Amino acid sequence: MLALLGITACGQNFENKEVKEFAELITDPNVVLLDVRTADEFNEGHIKGAINLDQFKSDFIELAKQQLPKEKTIAVYCRSGRRSAHAAGLLAKEGYRSVNLVGGIIAWTKENMPVTKE
Repeated sequence: MLALLGITACGQNFENKEVKEFAELITDPNVVLLDVRTADEFNEGHIKGAINLDQFKSDFIELAKQQLPKEKTIAVYCRSGRRSAHAAGLLAKEGYRSVNLVGGIIAWTKENMPVTKE
């Protein structure tokens, strides 16, 4: 796992943040919170204020371009951090400043951070 992280870190064009830093980041009004899990996963519980765009869908980038302002930072998360790292990289290639939550919502909830179903 560490080798994989080292390989992906070398060529990445986005930032990774741990839970506490990510939580602070998403309080900034110039940050858009993006959950890239499936709709079912999102409905099971998500970080308040997140928009949901399923990274697995073939039109993910097209939808992102329609819904995400390029002048704002995109804070991305998923279940474990793998999909969101991929999505953050895709967004960065499109000119977005993107930040990935290391460990995803699993790490978020382990730190007793709140989730909502609303």
